[in-house]
Amino acid sequence: MAKRPSATASKTVAVRASKPSTARRPVRAPKVSVVVPCYNEQETLPAFADRMTAACRAVAGASYEIIFVNDGSRDRTWNIIETLSRGDPRIVRVNLARNHGHQLAVTAGMSIVRGDWILIIDADLQDPPEMLADMMKLGADGFEVIYARRRARADETHFKVATAKLFYRLLGSISEVNIPQDVGDFRLISRRIADRLNAMPEQDRFIRGMVAWLGGRQTEILYDRDPRYAGETKYTLSKMIRLALAGLTGFSTAPLNLAIILAFVGIAMGFAIVVYILIGYFFGQATRGWSSLALITVFFGVGQFFCIAIMGAYLGRTYMQVKGRPLYLIDEIVTAEPRKPRNG
Repeated sequence: MAKRPSATASKTVAVRASKPSTARRPVRAPKVSVVVPCYNEQETLPAFADRMTAACRAVAGASYEIIFVNDGSRDRTWNIIETLSRGDPRIVRVNLARNHGHQLAVTAGMSIVRGDWILIIDADLQDPPEMLADMMKLGADGFEVIYARRRARADETHFKVATAKLFYRLLGSISEVNIPQDVGDFRLISRRIADRLNAMPEQDRFIRGMVAWLGGRQTEILYDRDPRYAGETKYTLSKMIRLALAGLTGFSTAPLNLAIILAFVGIAMGFAIVVYILIGYFFGQATRGWSSLALITVFFGVGQFFCIAIMGAYLGRTYMQVKGRPLYLIDEIVTAEPRKPRNG
């Protein structure tokens, strides 16, 4: 039994590789690590594992690892991951104590990677594992981040496509960081970028924005996103809204500036109302009707609530950060040799 890795993990289980002679060899960092967050993906995991394993072998031979992170799935996802790992010592299984969400599941996997290059990919097969070869070629050219830009989205509703485009355009217009548009978390990053990403402690994580903030030589690769292999999308409207809020409040102070602008507009309108009242008083014209008064009251009421909502969003981020809770809780890590998470 390996030593407990940290306060964020309850236990780490080391298992012997299928070939004892391989287990006795000196442990060398693999060339490629693949981080795969999984939430209720029992229908897609076998097919994904086959394609991802073939893609890794094509570019790295036997020097790779695939880290499956079970994010509190309610179906047979964890059982399938266990079965896959028993048949392949290069498969690492990580079981989170509960559902922490996609971004923290990726973070949990990133904390134990050992590869020189790290691929982040979902298990739904919308992002083709075979693109790893083209990404590695760009990495060999000196790029440290190769992110996949979606050229087309198959079988996605017009509402989702439209809202995604609106979000990325809005984020790009107000963000203090150049965050690529139409890009998810599907990307290949170097070891240096991965270490810097692991050192970032923030709770409300927006990984695609965090990687953009880290800088380095970054480039894109275009692809057509495939439809889901099976099952239904796990990104509900509420989850997309939370992710959008994390991006907007995590990489821009524009909402705070908007509150300031509204405050000055309110002051200017208040001054104009005072001037209007004084002119009416000196010229003997009484203001009649309640419509204008009601309109002004509603305007200022909405403005105040809007400002409070914006400040509340930032206050909420501060509240979550200063509590200092672990980013995630790992119940179990099963791998060919013990390893320690870098953060948590």
